[in-house]
Amino acid sequence: MTCTLVLGGARSGKSAYAEQLAIGSGKEVVYIATARAGDGEMAVRIAHHQRQRPAIWTTVEEPLALAAALRQWCAPHRLVLVDCLTLWLSNLMFDGGTEYPDVGQITLPERFHTERAALLAVLEQAAGDIVLVSNEVGMGIVPYGAVSRAFTDEAGRLNQAVAAACGLAVFVAAGLPLVLKGAPC
Repeated sequence: MTCTLVLGGARSGKSAYAEQLAIGSGKEVVYIATARAGDGEMAVRIAHHQRQRPAIWTTVEEPLALAAALRQWCAPHRLVLVDCLTLWLSNLMFDGGTEYPDVGQITLPERFHTERAALLAVLEQAAGDIVLVSNEVGMGIVPYGAVSRAFTDEAGRLNQAVAAACGLAVFVAAGLPLVLKGAPC
């Protein structure tokens, strides 16, 4: 089993790079999409990603229970591609219409902590190859507002924990991969 984290900024080419890893594996591919079409613009983005993927891939839409989906779909003959962890994180932070005041300490929903722990446990024992895509959101200025800072903090912590669990971590900028950890196969 190999676990790969592909990081990058918006429009960096990280999803395209992850998809090339999946194609290059020669394995059956299951694509776990974490996005929700909450508005028309997001629906257009999702449709664009769907058109880019090979029709032979199985697509599973799972915005919250990512660990359960990985347990279900991981197998030695299969590569599971998850796109993306930061949308999943956002889904968990705002699950059930959670609203946060823009002042004071942000308290995350209990499900957030449970699902995050479950994901990290699955990565340690998955039965097949996994490629996880995530945004690197911590390279700019400190965001304005407590909720934005909490999201940036949690995304950074999640990326660090996932990178530690993965044998390969790749940063993509301008469509160019930079290996941070491990060696590509």
